[in-house]
Amino acid sequence: MVSKLRYGNTNTFLIQGENGYLLVDTDYAGTLPMFYAAIKQHNITVSDISYVLATHYHPDHIGLVSELVKQGVKLLVVDTQCSNIHYSDDIFGRDKRFHYEPIDEEDAIVISCKESREFLKDMGILGEIISTTSHSEDSISLVLDNGVCIVGDLEPFEYLGAYEENVKLKADWERVMSYNPKRIYYAHANEKIL
Repeated sequence: MVSKLRYGNTNTFLIQGENGYLLVDTDYAGTLPMFYAAIKQHNITVSDISYVLATHYHPDHIGLVSELVKQGVKLLVVDTQCSNIHYSDDIFGRDKRFHYEPIDEEDAIVISCKESREFLKDMGILGEIISTTSHSEDSISLVLDNGVCIVGDLEPFEYLGAYEENVKLKADWERVMSYNPKRIYYAHANEKIL
């Protein structure tokens, strides 16, 4: 089951597995009280969330990661994202109102896309993580066997015609569509039912 949370500028998602929830993305730093209210509406507490996974490490997707990790949520990182974990540190550092704490990746669980199916299966979630790097080199998408696909900031496929020679975006959508998705969830756009 996938639940959409909207408590700031970014759509985030809770995926219920047999062994806890996977949270995909968070919003900006400073939105923790609104996050608590959003999960409460779904009768979930932070202790129900086993892992947090970022579709990429831009500030509007990882602002709460450190705070959630301090509360016991484990950070799940795809190996292609490791060099970008601190991408947002300087951005948040310019404005102290965010009270942002950089992510400590020391205890992160790092997996490859190839390992993702087995990892998710152990959580009771059927699907896999794929690399979709047209937005940023660390961007990933989560493709579930039930037809749900969470693509973060991947440009909507309807926009393909607006770009000339955007080979990376076209390749990303070909990869996503090869899984025959039924529902696409975006971070900043309405979901698309296929």
